Amino acid sequence: MKKLWEPSATLKQQSNMTAYMGWLEAEQGLTFADYDALYQWSIDNLETFWQSIWDYFDIQSSTPYQQVLSSHTMPGAQWFEGARLNFAEHVFRARSDERPAIMAESEFRELYEVSWDELESQVARLASYLRGLGVQSGDRVAAYMPNIPETVVAFLATNSIGAVWSSCSPDFGTSSVVDRFQQISPKVLFAVDGYRYNNKNINRLDEVAQLQEALPSLEKIVLLDYVGSAPEAGVNSKVESWGRALTFDSSINNATTIEFEQVPFDHPIWILYSSGTTGIPKAITHGHGGALIEFYKHASLHCDIKPDDRFFWFSTTGWVMWNIGLASMLVGGVFVIYDGNPAYPQASHLWSLAERAKLSHFGGGAAYYIAGMKAGMEPGKEFDLSNLRALGSTGSPLPPEGFEWIYQAVKQDLWLISMSGGTDIAGAFVGSSPLLPVYSGEIQCRLLGVDVRALDDEGNALIDEVGEMVIMQPMPSMPIYFWNDDNDKRYKESYFEEYPGYWRHGDWMRLSSEGTIEIMGRSDATLNRGGIRIGTAELYRGVEAVEAIADSLVISIELSGGRAYMPLFVQLKPGLVLNDDIIGQIKKSLRENFTPRHVPDEVFQIDEIPYTMTGKKLETPVKKILMGFDLEKSVNRDAMRNPETIDYFIEFSKKTKAM
Repeated sequence: MKKLWEPSATLKQQSNMTAYMGWLEAEQGLTFADYDALYQWSIDNLETFWQSIWDYFDIQSSTPYQQVLSSHTMPGAQWFEGARLNFAEHVFRARSDERPAIMAESEFRELYEVSWDELESQVARLASYLRGLGVQSGDRVAAYMPNIPETVVAFLATNSIGAVWSSCSPDFGTSSVVDRFQQISPKVLFAVDGYRYNNKNINRLDEVAQLQEALPSLEKIVLLDYVGSAPEAGVNSKVESWGRALTFDSSINNATTIEFEQVPFDHPIWILYSSGTTGIPKAITHGHGGALIEFYKHASLHCDIKPDDRFFWFSTTGWVMWNIGLASMLVGGVFVIYDGNPAYPQASHLWSLAERAKLSHFGGGAAYYIAGMKAGMEPGKEFDLSNLRALGSTGSPLPPEGFEWIYQAVKQDLWLISMSGGTDIAGAFVGSSPLLPVYSGEIQCRLLGVDVRALDDEGNALIDEVGEMVIMQPMPSMPIYFWNDDNDKRYKESYFEEYPGYWRHGDWMRLSSEGTIEIMGRSDATLNRGGIRIGTAELYRGVEAVEAIADSLVISIELSGGRAYMPLFVQLKPGLVLNDDIIGQIKKSLRENFTPRHVPDEVFQIDEIPYTMTGKKLETPVKKILMGFDLEKSVNRDAMRNPETIDYFIEFSKKTKAM
């Protein structure tokens, strides 16, 4: 392995991880020679480890917990039963008058600061407004909002009263949003009149009206006039302007302090969504306490965020990295956010932001760095990045050449934090440690308290071989359930069918003898577009809305150099031949109903879509064939309804190898 970076003795000594290890020695008499020893202790003594995290970060609970973990069974593990707490209360516990709470920029808002006083005042008033609407603990509050401070305010206000948050970015098409929000019956919707991207205002008032129609549970829409096209408040009895919600002349809205509702550890904090591979997106519901304790561990120990650090991760509100970004506030960091095209008005704009905001931590999807590499960018020469000490990457595997570009073109003395986890746990399984070196193409380590291994089909642990990523013991931030999932049916099917009692995540992974990890791509049918996961079920709905389409199949193939290729195979109605008009209709349907990311790279006509005997499309077997896996291990023809259809993909795979 090629070593690219080594933490200095000073960095190690001053790291939060070393401080935690010192605390373990002082409080419990535990000493560890290195990170590997600490990690092994954390998974061998799971309850003791998580209790130490609770104590070390002084998590506040209005009632004591009875025990750390009442059952190791997955799913069904119960953490810190009896504890009652509030996530937003812990965010405000980190407030300081010496630093802003948030720094923000958008395509039409220059970089500005939101003080802790401003944040607290707005959250207090908005929370009291929500209470006045009758929003109570457990009610759902949804957001169709961009990544701006107002969205953080809306989340903290919602969270402070124990209501359940859920958000979609306004670049989502109406169908995508309805598929998500219809499942959870929100009482209130925060929305914008539009958003700006690439210096163009995108009006969303029609989409908001459609959401109102499609979501009968809505009692109020709080509309932010973001791009200057919102109607006057009062045009619709269900619509209130954001300004009136904050300044409403009522006794309930004279609030100056925030009342933090104390909720059980496993009370839902937010509902995130899967990509929708096997139907409508799964409504993944996380617990208050699980998110809180995981965020403390990850942000402080693994990312080494300190008070006054300025943390940025380019994200939309429809990606879990927005939620994870909130962790920086818990540990005293400044949450830096950006809304708009990251390449406007020039491709290097976010690096300019890094200079101007004096970022200490800069994060983005692997695809962003790969694009910079291909464009020949050299941010380290163009901008003053002297404050930058950590750079994060996730969303898809960052290839070795991406690692090396970062150290050549961005900064030599830089801690590259590559991690993998996701929406499912609102965190990471594997990632970073400030005590370890960085090797080209390798994730540094398995994270504390995460018993993750690479398993073969028989459940044997593999070293230096590719296997399925499987988590062997429960984590506090695993979902408490999927919303409206009777008997946890979809939850169990999603993670626990292949290895009963253990969590199969759906990634191919190689764990090296040195303890580093390489993620080899998705082992299931989920599509990966620019680091954003897309479900095939969503895409099929858009494709098959086109009159000419009888059936379709789509996959995403990981290629060399961090590239991905997403071909769409369509079966047309009898007598039709694929042409530019039909392809144009497909692309138009996908763009308008979903997002530009749903548009395939190429479209091919085939005679028939391959199916199993039980009527399932052979997405994963076809993907394996096109990625060059052994044919006998990729597909069982005897289990197919139409085995002859696989021959087309065998021939097609010969073309993809040359790409």
